[in-house]
Amino acid sequence: MDSKKISCQVGESQIVFEYGKLHTQANGSVIARLGDTVVLATAVMSNKAREGIDFFPLLVDYEERLYAAGKIKGSRWIKREGRATDDAILKGRVIDRTLRPMFPEGMRNDVQIVATVLSIDGVNEPDILAVNAASMALAISNIPYDGPVAGVRVGKVEGQYVVNPTHEQQDKSTMDLVVCGTGEHVIMVEMGAKLVTENEIVEAVKVAQKHLGNLVDCQKDFAKQIGKAKTEPIIKKLNEQVLVKVKEFLTSEKIDSAVYVKSKELREENIEKLTDEAVMFAVSALGDIEGVKVKDEAEDAVDKVLKKYQQKQILEKDKRVDGRALNETRPITCEVGILPRTHGSALFTRGETQALTTVTLGSPGDEQMLDGMEDPLDGRTKRYIHHYNFPGYSVGEVSPIRGPGRREIGHGALAERAVEVVVPGKEEFPYTLRLVSEIMSSNGSTSMASTCGSTLALMDAGVPIKHIIGGCAMGLVMDESDTSKFKVLTDIAGIEDFNGHMDFKVTGSEEGVTALQLDIKVKGLTAEILEQALNQAKPARIHIISKMKEAISAPRAEMSPYAPRITSFKIKPDKIREVIGSGGKTINEIIANCPGVKIDIEDDGLVMVTSSDAESAKKAVEWIQNIVKEVEAGEVYDGKVTRLMDFGAFVEVLPGKEGLVHISQLANYRVGRVEDVVKIGDAIKVQVSEIDDQGRINLTHKPFAPAATPEQLAASAGHDDFRPRGPRSAGHGGGHGGHSRGPRRSFDR
Repeated sequence: MDSKKISCQVGESQIVFEYGKLHTQANGSVIARLGDTVVLATAVMSNKAREGIDFFPLLVDYEERLYAAGKIKGSRWIKREGRATDDAILKGRVIDRTLRPMFPEGMRNDVQIVATVLSIDGVNEPDILAVNAASMALAISNIPYDGPVAGVRVGKVEGQYVVNPTHEQQDKSTMDLVVCGTGEHVIMVEMGAKLVTENEIVEAVKVAQKHLGNLVDCQKDFAKQIGKAKTEPIIKKLNEQVLVKVKEFLTSEKIDSAVYVKSKELREENIEKLTDEAVMFAVSALGDIEGVKVKDEAEDAVDKVLKKYQQKQILEKDKRVDGRALNETRPITCEVGILPRTHGSALFTRGETQALTTVTLGSPGDEQMLDGMEDPLDGRTKRYIHHYNFPGYSVGEVSPIRGPGRREIGHGALAERAVEVVVPGKEEFPYTLRLVSEIMSSNGSTSMASTCGSTLALMDAGVPIKHIIGGCAMGLVMDESDTSKFKVLTDIAGIEDFNGHMDFKVTGSEEGVTALQLDIKVKGLTAEILEQALNQAKPARIHIISKMKEAISAPRAEMSPYAPRITSFKIKPDKIREVIGSGGKTINEIIANCPGVKIDIEDDGLVMVTSSDAESAKKAVEWIQNIVKEVEAGEVYDGKVTRLMDFGAFVEVLPGKEGLVHISQLANYRVGRVEDVVKIGDAIKVQVSEIDDQGRINLTHKPFAPAATPEQLAASAGHDDFRPRGPRSAGHGGGHGGHSRGPRRSFDR
């Protein structure tokens, strides 16, 4: 098979798509290349519809391959890639959220998209390449697909928008915005930012759309050249007879009395009862219909009728199920410090959604080591970590507790990205921070509750965050026959998320936005709808922050007494080896003699001593400072006699640093033998009299010795003052070396 290529200019770079180079048996496959970053995307569809499901079974996998970065990693015994990293899961979710709305409604064929990273150059991101390659694979395949769509990343560097910025440019950017869609419509948005304005976001989206249009045109051109004829999808459609009977039963009066109540629990009970009655009516009216499961069809018909009714009520009457105005948030209560022994805790409740968030503070050595495909060979670390748990009891369901799923990882990452930007840097606050949000009750927007709860818990823990971050989820109801008619909803409840067309999460402070996440259920939104949703979210966010301030308005001045304290200070980098000692002997001795202490040392000489015991921490700090301290002439020390010679005594004045007290400097009279004045192990106060040109330390004890008695003077009268100076020992202090490789050395018991 001859390969064919097509290229598309995006910003300052070209994306090249190639078909036929790799002979996969997928319905569609394509290689995409940007610089030396290469991604293979494949699309496969089953020939039969899956029975007994009420959703489109799309599976998206983003596969990292360590060979793409020239790495061999893993444990000593296992070298194969294991479970997907959190980063790979998040990138797979971006592809899924972009493509899912573009398949025919009611389609039940299994479809799998696999994006495999084959090569990365460390400059160009593979995730954006994967989005475009996945859409291209679908476009040229026979799989029913209402695309193509495209994706670009937008940054803002030195006031200028940059499309698909390099890693170096991203480090300088104030926003990391991923936009997927077409030249006219937005389908998916993901963003982390440093308190940017709503106007900046809208402008960035408009910049992205120009390039999305070019990429979509490129995919259409390639599909015309090599694309296959589309297969007719297997669509699950409601039986019209059943739908008519259900509509006949579900009068507006019955729906209003069942659905339009404030309590979620009561509403769900009402809907369940109403559904049972509608199903019984349809079954008794229609009897058996050949090839149709009337009961199942009637249940689906109830869902459809209720959904359309609620959408119509919002569009025509601004009527929400719980009686709120379109721009009104649910009641909010906030509490902090509710758990007695955690380092920080908060309970955030909005309506029937409730999140309990805790903060745990740890030493720099507790940072998470990252070992993914795009991480450098020596790894990188993560000091701000947010985990999110969504147990079954939060929605009143029986659900086994297993490891986190994609949803949990995605929600945790969103809350982490929202707040991380306001956490102080390591120089100011050298702690590792782990936050955990436990969802106690869910009725929409638990990730935003987690964001608010995280901010409150951080302030309760005494973390000096720079801004208070709140978050709100915005919804949308659109007239699908006339997309110019729409209504934006503030703080959507679960039923509004399920029955609406958009879930748009916005987080930030009173001044700017820190994170976005947009998912839709229609074929696309205009930039104008996005702008209205952003502007409507701002006053809601400010209101939520005001309620948070009622519980705690600023970080506590003092941390919890149960939180460890970190004492940090700088030493000269060339002194690190002395602190660690040969084979770690010195550092291990410090830790053994200072219970509960952990010591972290950066390559630049930053030392961080962590302990919950103030005395142990103080002892360790003084010990290290003494090791690295330079002895200077005139300084006074409380030393310890380590060796005796005929000509004097060697005294350790600092760890590993000895000086000589000549026999003539031991007392205020003539000394006959050194042993007559001091013994090994004696404590002795000395002063540095000089440091010679060879770095040898000469000490004196005379200023601190008692005055000579007449007997001592008489006994020493016949002694000669002169004593020959013997050879000096060069072995003052421990050896060097033995420290571990990497940017930081962490030590504890």
